[in-house]
Amino acid sequence: MSLDIKGFIETSLLDWDGKVIAVIFLPGCNFRCPYCQNIDLIDHPEKFKAIPEEKVLEYLESHRDFIDGICITGGEPTLHKNSGLTEFMKKVKQKGFLVKLDTNGSDPDYILELIKDDLVDFIAMDIKAPLDGYNKATNVKVNLRNIKESIDLLLSGKVDNEFRTTVVPTITGIAEIEGISQLIAGAKKYVLQQFEPENCKDIHLKTLKPVDAETMGKMLEVARIYVQNVGYRGK
Repeated sequence: MSLDIKGFIETSLLDWDGKVIAVIFLPGCNFRCPYCQNIDLIDHPEKFKAIPEEKVLEYLESHRDFIDGICITGGEPTLHKNSGLTEFMKKVKQKGFLVKLDTNGSDPDYILELIKDDLVDFIAMDIKAPLDGYNKATNVKVNLRNIKESIDLLLSGKVDNEFRTTVVPTITGIAEIEGISQLIAGAKKYVLQQFEPENCKDIHLKTLKPVDAETMGKMLEVARIYVQNVGYRGK
């Protein structure tokens, strides 16, 4: 079974600190975050031409002199666990490349399976909100037990990882960042990402300005009370 790849970036220096990697995008998601930047990939994957996984594997092989590995993102990649994702990851690992997985943490059992089978080297988990704010932040009813299990799994240190939160005005304030930071206290790394209004799903958010530098600075300070290594990504 061939993995349904809908996007391919040959080289990225931004998706895995200290690594040069390729990035693939998988369609579909079980969340409907209003600030999502890849909404067409989720709601209208038919708009994107499928990219043969052989093309990706051949690229990695022919550029192994400088490519460290691959990032698998989406959408939500774990939705493809029964449609070729595991097999693709095995092929990448067999070629000697590193694998990074971006996930919303909704399938902790599959994440644990990947870790146990040594198929993933780094996991980046998006934390949308404190647990009591997840349904609002994602526009769906979320299985909070699964989210908490994924958080605890990464906190256990079984695989290198980072948590990250997109800071969205009207959704993510200082109180929310503190709640999230308490939830992941002691994490290896926590990254705050700046909201980008241009391409987000909810048209009402497109008129909002990202939080200013002063507010972001306060959020970073609050996060550092609970997580030593806190970073920032954005314009």
